Amino acid sequence: MDYRKKTVVASVAGLTLEGMDIMFISFAMTMIISEFNIDLATGGMISSITNIGMLIGGIVFGILADKYGRVKVFTYTVILFAIGTALTGLATSIEQVYLFRFIAGIGAGGEYGIGMALVAEAWPKNKQGRASSYVSVGAQYGVILAALLSAIILPTLGWRALFFVGILPVIFAFIVRKNLDESPEWLAAQKVKKANKVVEKGKLVQLFETPRVTFTTIALMIMATVQIAGYNGLMIWLPSMLQQSQGLSVSSSALWTISTAAGMIIGMLTFGRFLDRFGTKRAFGAFLIASACAVFLYAYATGSAGVLIGGAIVGFFSNGMFAGYGALIGNLYPVQIRSTATNTIFNFGRAVGGFSPILVGYLLQNYDMKVAMLYLAALYTLSFIVMLTLKKSESQHVTEAVYN
Repeated sequence: MDYRKKTVVASVAGLTLEGMDIMFISFAMTMIISEFNIDLATGGMISSITNIGMLIGGIVFGILADKYGRVKVFTYTVILFAIGTALTGLATSIEQVYLFRFIAGIGAGGEYGIGMALVAEAWPKNKQGRASSYVSVGAQYGVILAALLSAIILPTLGWRALFFVGILPVIFAFIVRKNLDESPEWLAAQKVKKANKVVEKGKLVQLFETPRVTFTTIALMIMATVQIAGYNGLMIWLPSMLQQSQGLSVSSSALWTISTAAGMIIGMLTFGRFLDRFGTKRAFGAFLIASACAVFLYAYATGSAGVLIGGAIVGFFSNGMFAGYGALIGNLYPVQIRSTATNTIFNFGRAVGGFSPILVGYLLQNYDMKVAMLYLAALYTLSFIVMLTLKKSESQHVTEAVYN
C-alpha cells in the first residue's frame, strides 16, 4: 500500500473510532441518567464538557503535531481518547463521568486535524477534496458501529461494558505508529527550518498574525460553527420534530435517521469530487445555497416518502460539505501551522456549534418547526456570505504574512 492510501486508511480509522466514541454517550444516555438519578439538563452537560475538551485538545495537540510530527502525536491522541472512554465505564458519579469525558474529548479533538493534515500533505491539490471526503465519511462509519455495538451490548451487559470497548483503539494506535511514516512535507519543512535556524513564534498566535490572516481564521471559524450547528440542530431535533408534525413512530424516526445518514455519506463523497473539479467557491457556494433551500423547504414536507426523501436530500447537502473542510483549511495554511489551524478552527466550531440544539429547542418550544428550519437556513446563508470573502490567493497571503 502506498503512502497516500496509508494516510487515508489511518485517518478514516481514527475518525471512525472517534465517531464511535462520541456516539456511545448518545446511546447510553438514558441508562446513565437513570443510574445517577440526574435530570436531562445535567445529562446534557456531558456532551458540552466533551466539546470543551475537544477544543482544548485540538489546540494543544495541533501545536504539538506541527512541532514534533503528525504520526507520533496522532497516536497519542488516539490512546488518550481510548483511555478516557474506558475510564467512563468505571465512573461512580456524574462528576467522574464529566472528568473522563473531558479527557476523551481532549484526545478526540486532537485526532481530527492531525489526520486531515496528514492527508493534505500526502495528496496533490487536485485530489485533496476526494481524499478529505474519504476521511470524513469515517465519522458516519463510527455512528453505525456505535449503533451496532450498543444494540448488542447495552441490553445484556449494560452501559459500562459499552465504554470498556473504547480501549480497543489503543491497539490501532500501535499499528499506525509501526506502519505509517512521518509526513514527507512536514519533514522537509523541519529541515528547512533547521538549516535556516528559524526561531518559531507561538503557533496559535500565528493564526492571528496580521489583519488578513486574522480575517481568514475568523471566517473559517464561522463556517465551521455553522457546519456543526446545522448538523447538531438537524440530527438531535428533527426526529422529535417529525414525530410531532407528521405523527411518525419511533421506528419510523429510526428509518429517517438511516435515510438521512445515507444521504450524508453520498453527499460527502460527491462533494469531495465536486471540490476537486470546480474549486472551493463553486463547491461550497452551491452546497451552502442548496442547504439553505433544502432545510427551509423541508419544513413543508408531508407523507412518509416526502419525509424520507427530503431527509436524504437535506443530509446530502448540509453534511456533504463536512468533507471539504480538511482540504479547505489545509490549503489556506502552510505546513508549519496546518495541524494547529485545522484543529483550532474546526474544534472551535464544535464547541460553539454544539450549543445550537439549545436554541433549536427554544424555537420549537415557543414557535414551530418552520421557524426552527428558517433559523437553520439563515445559518447556511450566513456561511455562504462569509465564504465569498475568501480569496483564491488567500493561502499565499497567509504563508507570506506568517513566514516572510
